[in-house]
Amino acid sequence: MSKALVFAAYGGPETQELVERPAPAPGPGELAIEVKAAGVNPADWKIRAGQMGSHWPLPAPMGREASGVVTAVGAEVENFAVGDMVLGLAAKGQGTFAKHTVLDAAQTVQKPEELSFADAAALPVAGATAYDVTHQIELEPGQTMLILGAGGGVGLMAAQIGNVHKFTVIGVASAAKQELVESTGATFVASGEGAADRVRAIAPEGVDVLIDLVGGQALRDLAVVAKDPSVIISTADPTTVQQLGGVAVVRTREGLEKVTGVAQYGLVDPQVTDRYSLDRAAEAVAMVEAGHTAGKVIIEP
Repeated sequence: MSKALVFAAYGGPETQELVERPAPAPGPGELAIEVKAAGVNPADWKIRAGQMGSHWPLPAPMGREASGVVTAVGAEVENFAVGDMVLGLAAKGQGTFAKHTVLDAAQTVQKPEELSFADAAALPVAGATAYDVTHQIELEPGQTMLILGAGGGVGLMAAQIGNVHKFTVIGVASAAKQELVESTGATFVASGEGAADRVRAIAPEGVDVLIDLVGGQALRDLAVVAKDPSVIISTADPTTVQQLGGVAVVRTREGLEKVTGVAQYGLVDPQVTDRYSLDRAAEAVAMVEAGHTAGKVIIEP
C-alpha cells in the first residue's frame, strides 16, 4: 500500500485528506516512481479551490512535480529503466504528494548526480517555467529584466537565469524577501503602492522585458515601466496581460531539460527553503496558499 494527499471536493483545505491506496501502475508513455521529493506550487491549491476548472475526477490527487526512483516502466517508453533517478511532471490523473506516483515520460528527465532529490523536485514546474519565460524574448547582456513576484520559486530561478546571461535584473517582491531576492544578484524593489516609481528610479528609460508572476492589479500598476507592451510576459494572468498588449508564457518541452542542465552545474539554485514530511503535506500546501513563502516548499515522503 501507499499514501497520497487528495482532495475529495472542490473548496478549501478542509477538503484535503491523506489516504491509503495501492501504488499506481504506469500506463503507456508513463513511469512509476517511488517519490523522494515533491515540489509545492500555487497551482496545487488553485486546482483544489476550483480556480483552474472542475474537470478533475474526485477524489483528486494533489501535486504536479516530483523527483524519485523509477519502479516500473510503461509500454512505449524508451531511455528509462527501473532504478533510474528522475524528475518530472505527474501523468494525467496522478499526483506527486504521495509515496508512489506515475510521471509522464515525455515530461521527465534523468536526475543528475550533482542534484539532490529536493532540488530536483523544484525544477519540473518552477524551474522549467523560469527557463521558458526568460527565453521567450531575446535580450542582450546589459538589458533590463523586471520580475514581478521575484521572491517565489519561479521568480528566484528566473532572476538567477537572468544573472547568468548578464542581464540587469530588477526583482519586485515583499520587503520580507529582500535578502533572498538580492542573493540572486537582482536589484530589489519593494512591492505595493509606488512600486512603478521605484522601478523608474532604477530604470528611467523603462525595462526591456517585464516578467509577471503575480497578475491582477500589481501587473497593471507596473505595466507602465515596460518600454513596449509587447515585452510583458505573464505566467499568472493571461487575460490581463493580453488586455495590456503583452503575451502569456509559452511552455516548451525543452525547458525542463535545459534548466536541469543549468542547475546541474550550479548556475541556478532552486532555493529550497522549507521541507515537510508527507504526513504534514497539508501544512506545506497551506504555507504556499498563504503566500508567505520565501523560496521553494518541498514535501519529502
